[in-house]
Amino acid sequence: MEYLSLMLGSLATNCYLLKLGDGKCVIVDIGEGAPVLLRRLETEKLTPCAILLTHGHFDHIAGVEQVREKFQIPVYLHALDVPMLSDRNANLAYWISDSPFQAVQAWQTVADGQTLTIAQKDFTLIHTPGHTPGGCCYYIASEHVLISGDTLFQQSIGRTDFPGGSMSDLVRAVKEKLMILPEDTVVYPGHMGTTTIADEKRMNPFL
Repeated sequence: MEYLSLMLGSLATNCYLLKLGDGKCVIVDIGEGAPVLLRRLETEKLTPCAILLTHGHFDHIAGVEQVREKFQIPVYLHALDVPMLSDRNANLAYWISDSPFQAVQAWQTVADGQTLTIAQKDFTLIHTPGHTPGGCCYYIASEHVLISGDTLFQQSIGRTDFPGGSMSDLVRAVKEKLMILPEDTVVYPGHMGTTTIADEKRMNPFL
């Protein structure tokens, strides 16, 4: 699988295009800048078949509805972050940007440990609360890849000073659910560059 990334919006949020073959892709998180994403899809000749959300903050969902509506594709996330899809205060839009927010109109929830099979690829949701109540990661075991959202960064973890955040919950989730993954797992975070589980075990000061 080929992984393409775009940095969208004022917080340089990573939006990932996971190429599945035959011109299909899965999109993970869509922040501000949906037109940039749409142009990239056209350039790459890709048609998205699903949108996976790691959590509900504005900088990860601002462009979701524009893309969902255009392609009529499902949006998946953990149930605890559903209120953020329509509430500008809950998703911190008021703090992040003055841009208009288009509420997400349709979605499907995914539970901890549940696996979505999309174009013959398995994406397993790992619930990692702490940054947000419904914060999660997507593990692609066949690829040794983890899409970590704002749960785990290179030598860092997500902020927990927003409403619904918990440092103890986040550290526990990272230690108990992510650090048990194979050490060669490549981690694609919601901001900044990639890392590996092995490197985070050795160098992450929060762990």
